[in-house]
Amino acid sequence: MDIGIDIGTSEVKALLLDDAQCVVGTAHAALPMSRPQPLWSEQDPREWWTATLSALTVLRAAQPAAYAAVRGIGLSGQMHGATLLDARDHVLRPAILWNDGRSAAQCTEFERREPASRRISGNIAMPGFTAPKLLWVREHEPEVFAAVRRVLLPKDYVRLQLTGEAVSDMSDAAGTLWLDVAARRWSDALLAATGLDATHMPRLVEGSEAGGRLRPEVAAELGLAASTVVAGGAGDNAASAAGIGVAAPGTAFLSLGTSGVYFVANAAFSPAPELAVHAFCHCFPDTWHQMSVMLSAASCLAWLRTLTHADSEAQLVDEAQSVGDEDERPIFLPYLSGERTPHNDPRASGVFFGMSHGTTRAQLARAVLEGVAFAFADGQDALLAGGASIERVSLVGGGSRSALWAQILADTLGRALERHEGSEVGAALGAARLARLARGRESVAEVCFAPPLLDRFEPDAGRHARLSRRLARFRQLYRALAPQMHAA
Repeated sequence: MDIGIDIGTSEVKALLLDDAQCVVGTAHAALPMSRPQPLWSEQDPREWWTATLSALTVLRAAQPAAYAAVRGIGLSGQMHGATLLDARDHVLRPAILWNDGRSAAQCTEFERREPASRRISGNIAMPGFTAPKLLWVREHEPEVFAAVRRVLLPKDYVRLQLTGEAVSDMSDAAGTLWLDVAARRWSDALLAATGLDATHMPRLVEGSEAGGRLRPEVAAELGLAASTVVAGGAGDNAASAAGIGVAAPGTAFLSLGTSGVYFVANAAFSPAPELAVHAFCHCFPDTWHQMSVMLSAASCLAWLRTLTHADSEAQLVDEAQSVGDEDERPIFLPYLSGERTPHNDPRASGVFFGMSHGTTRAQLARAVLEGVAFAFADGQDALLAGGASIERVSLVGGGSRSALWAQILADTLGRALERHEGSEVGAALGAARLARLARGRESVAEVCFAPPLLDRFEPDAGRHARLSRRLARFRQLYRALAPQMHAA
């Protein structure tokens, strides 16, 4: 038996996986988030630990026999969060999260300080990454920066509480901008660009390797064996890949969650920073991956629900179903939080274009579904231009429950999309699989296979041609409006 723990932005999820790879139980604990100033997004790291204990307590009460048989724990988590600790491992300030945008100026400064940063890290410096956040702290909170003795990522703070060890894995560490991604080790040059060195960093292991064992007092509190192995784990997207079976080169998943991710496994380090494509280590040895990222995906539908007072996102999807392929409808640019791939434009904004007195809520909903699909098409083009080979794509995330949206995506991208059982548990399932690998002698292929297929959405040539024309207008609109977005 293994437990997967996913430290998300809005909740901690714990999942219990048996030896037949069946999910025995799940538990959730909500997390608060603070936005004390515009562009800021923070959490108290101690809340992650409190929520983890709460989720595990619920899991233990619901499945006592299975829980007691657990021998491995895997961790996944939101990436990039800067968790700053002093010499006694006490939290110095709230963690600065992945969706915090305060450090745009520091991104420019980071790349000025280390001109080879894109070559070494494989990525453009963006405010979401960890390194620019430390430059911001150094500039604006010098007394905090002076006290920093350790920088951890969110899941690795939870590991520190579990094991007493400061350890991270390659996939999560790649999102800091401090990792030499090709060599899979910390880069002295990139650390120096933020006034840090390797002593501030955790020890690195592969995600499928052991990253410690439970402290005896924690094991007693949790009701688990002190010999329980805690795996290296993974950043949330790499963990989701492990959960959905995206391990072999050429396999991919498209995540239709709050944000949108198009993830492709690679046999080698394949950077394409000029296209705003992320190139990271995978959570398996000698494997890497590329990602296109859009900052607003299913959250666009949630925004429209609030704006139009619909009862639910499902109601909007149902209404969108009534809009015919040939109906006139607006075009939607889904840049409600700026955009990463391919524009790297934090000032991009959302737009409905082409409305009239006759525009209906159903047409707006259909435009949102299409606009998100068009942004994924931009991401797919960037991945392909960056050398990715995409052979099979699985669809995951909350938005994947909509068959209409799945079909629109397949038609827009011009490729088949597969839905699998258990895709909604994603990162927590992948974390549990990494725990199994860390405590056993099985291969990645034996453990991290694709779950049973639910259905498959094939692209329709006629709809693809019609959507391609709308996609061309979508791209023209961004190019035409970008100067006005930046001026505003």
